[in-house]
Amino acid sequence: MYNFAIIGGGIVGLSTGMLLGRKYPNASIVVLEKESSIAFHQTGRNSGVIHSGIYYKPGSFKAEFTSVGNQSMVDFCRTYDIPHEVCGKVIVATKETELPLLDNLYQQGLKKRLKVRKIGSQEVREIEPYVNCLAGVYVPTSGIVDYKKVSQKYSELIQEQGGEIYLNTEVRKIVKTSDSQILETNQGIIKTNFVINCAGLHSDRITKLAKVDSQAKIVPFRGEYYELTPEKRYLVKNLVYPVPNPEFPFLGVHFTRMIDGSVHAGPNAVLSLKREGYKKIDFDLKDFAEVMTYSGFWKLAAKHADEGIKEIIRSLSKAAFVRSLQQLIPEVTISDVIVSKSGVRAQALKPNGKLVDDFLIIQDEQALHVCNAPSPAATASLEIGKAIVARIP
Repeated sequence: MYNFAIIGGGIVGLSTGMLLGRKYPNASIVVLEKESSIAFHQTGRNSGVIHSGIYYKPGSFKAEFTSVGNQSMVDFCRTYDIPHEVCGKVIVATKETELPLLDNLYQQGLKKRLKVRKIGSQEVREIEPYVNCLAGVYVPTSGIVDYKKVSQKYSELIQEQGGEIYLNTEVRKIVKTSDSQILETNQGIIKTNFVINCAGLHSDRITKLAKVDSQAKIVPFRGEYYELTPEKRYLVKNLVYPVPNPEFPFLGVHFTRMIDGSVHAGPNAVLSLKREGYKKIDFDLKDFAEVMTYSGFWKLAAKHADEGIKEIIRSLSKAAFVRSLQQLIPEVTISDVIVSKSGVRAQALKPNGKLVDDFLIIQDEQALHVCNAPSPAATASLEIGKAIVARIP
């Protein structure tokens, strides 16, 4: 019998396990991961950005946890000698119509007391010499890190504290009793007093097994990336982002220098036909049918049809993708980029067609369910973990 069982060995589940062990050093804790290694899905295919929190609605969990999490992540990396850089990033407007949106973003950053600076095109070019824009906002606290290495350190600390991590262990059934919960897995029975669901792409399915209403369904969006060839990495020094469209749920195609020195360009966001579908040809009938029969998806698709078509075109055409990159850096050519690995974002979608735009944690008597934790959850993982631990009765 365990005191706590955490379902999901991604960065949020591991952060929670580590922080639980710190608060309850005598508790028995187990993390259950269905894959053969930790951080296999969203965490392991993350852009590696330490976000500042500038994008997120004031008063939201995303805004609060990311702004604080930016510093706590940097502090954690410094404490445990995890390679990282606080390199800063520029968010740029390339069209006149984007200038008011850029100013709104700047004002939002000021309200959050972030160290943001409004800069002109010349100053942008002093920071990123090859960027073409009308104006920009400089965010000095943004950084880069390898979140797989962060997750590995979380897992090491869990085990040093006496916790256990079971790999290749998939939860298939949850049975509640008066004082415990029985988790039926492919590796046998696990009994626990309290369940914490951090299952990411499958979080809504775990809530269903627990007979809890997740209030939304996970719809998977594949983020498709290219990367600059090594000889063209000089075109990007650090992080270059466009002004996001406030009506569209993604940040737009951008450039990200990774901690290993490579420069990734993307993502192009399209519906994935499989929850863990990292290739265009990946398909799962159950996953596909769930989305196609969900009214919320069709309402979302109708609302964002124009943007959705643009994403599909970029997915099918490298030339179209490169044209979107050229809006930021005109020197980029089709021969300068090669296909890189994709990721899948677990995005919760409500029946009314609205995306859940904040972290969503649902509390039950014997469980907590993290039902929406896409980006910037990696940056905020320590703060999300603290919030979960604080909610445990």
